[in-house]
Amino acid sequence: MKVVTAKEMREIDRKTIVEYGIPGMVLMERAGLAVSRRIKELFGRRKIVVISGRGNNGGDGLVVARHLVNEGWDARVFLAAERQEMSADAQAQCRIAEAFGVPLRSIAELLSEHRTVLGPHVAVVDALFGTGLTKPLSGIEADVVKLINGCGLPILSIDIPSGISSDDGQVLGTAVKATCTVTFGLPKRGHLLHPGASCAGRLFIEDIGFPRGLLEAETLTVDWLERSAVARMVPRRDAYSHKGHYGHVLIVAGSKGKTGAARMAAAACMRSGAGLVTLGVPASLSDVFQSVVTEEMTLALPDTKEGALSSRASGVLLDFVRRNARTVAIGPGTGVTEYMKKILLDLVVKSPCPVVIDADGIRCLQGRADILRGASAPVVLTPHPGEMESLLRESGMTVFEIEKDRIKAALFCAKECGAHVVLKGVPTVIAHPDGRVFINATGNPGMASAGSGDVLTGMVAGLLAQTGDPLRACILGVYLHGLAGDVAASRKGHHSLIASDIIDAIPSAFLSLLSADRQ
Repeated sequence: MKVVTAKEMREIDRKTIVEYGIPGMVLMERAGLAVSRRIKELFGRRKIVVISGRGNNGGDGLVVARHLVNEGWDARVFLAAERQEMSADAQAQCRIAEAFGVPLRSIAELLSEHRTVLGPHVAVVDALFGTGLTKPLSGIEADVVKLINGCGLPILSIDIPSGISSDDGQVLGTAVKATCTVTFGLPKRGHLLHPGASCAGRLFIEDIGFPRGLLEAETLTVDWLERSAVARMVPRRDAYSHKGHYGHVLIVAGSKGKTGAARMAAAACMRSGAGLVTLGVPASLSDVFQSVVTEEMTLALPDTKEGALSSRASGVLLDFVRRNARTVAIGPGTGVTEYMKKILLDLVVKSPCPVVIDADGIRCLQGRADILRGASAPVVLTPHPGEMESLLRESGMTVFEIEKDRIKAALFCAKECGAHVVLKGVPTVIAHPDGRVFINATGNPGMASAGSGDVLTGMVAGLLAQTGDPLRACILGVYLHGLAGDVAASRKGHHSLIASDIIDAIPSAFLSLLSADRQ
């Protein structure tokens, strides 16, 4: 499903009205009806207080109140603007609402009489500001938002919680903390990026008649990953096949004190369907790995006395890759040394197969994003914000800026590096260097645990070996990783969830996704 900015949604709205001939009042009527249906479904019979702003969002709120009053509900509207200051459609809805007997009062009265208005068995409808808000809330509107947030009543926001930026999910001064949000046509970026996602509560996306061609236009470059679409990406297995058909992955990982990262990446890679997995590890640790691996193989590599790879490992790795591998993953637990920087450079520049780079591998590229543009095969980067900051040091981008707009940051990194980027976090964002972006819909707080990223690296590498398509592998890997985390959390809870639980849940995640594809 496409995800839009406020500007993109306004253009969809404009074209629907101007080019397709559906009047704005008709869209407003459908929006209000959709919200009133949700209120009845979610809240039951309550008194309804609607807070309406000056724009079309306020007009939607007036439609809601009118339909509820017409059905015998106690619903009243508090207006945040003088009638003459409201949009033309909102003014028209005021007149219609009055004709139906809807009480219309000012929000100043709500502030002065809130103890009697916002009593028990009341639900609040936030129709104060819609998707067009660009400046911080202040004055009486900010006071009203603080009031309803503190009243302990259920709140339904129309389109987006007032005070949330539609484009990056940031709080503009103060913002409504909704129980649920009803939006129209498509989700907005601010619904899915935090803190906006936390303020939106449960999100409902209602069809109010926008033309499908506008909602699926190729000019809309950001997608929210839907289960059914991801399910269709799972690689099929022919009855007549063998392990060679599903790819050989070389995982260069581990160093003294960091053997677990390598082991988890390899196990996750196997569980994701790779036909063969070889762990390239420091020779001095080879016996350690050999004693714990079962399905995976090991490749002993020249190392230093400190138990990390030496520069001589480059030749051995490249020889192995050219003869055997379909995908290389590098970085989990390798450490950051001058030798590792040389090994990574050699693999990026000379490897004939795709390279997935994570963790210490990304740190080895600090300030050297330009290296990746000379890669001989596709590159996938899987950084968390701190690693992305290190990689993009020359640009001056900080962790704060990355987290402030994860879509913008991931896209900038993908274009700067000429690589597929998986920006880990909440939510995880996948960016293609051609400008396409995908927002993940799975995962939970229990996955904020050591090793979770190593598991993701192995999953993406295993899927890339099977599909040969970096974007498809990133989407599938990220979605399945989060889904496995959700399965694991249902068994272990959030507090006790560890990375190996995610690996154990990968088979259930696959089965769940494949069952969705059959439905």
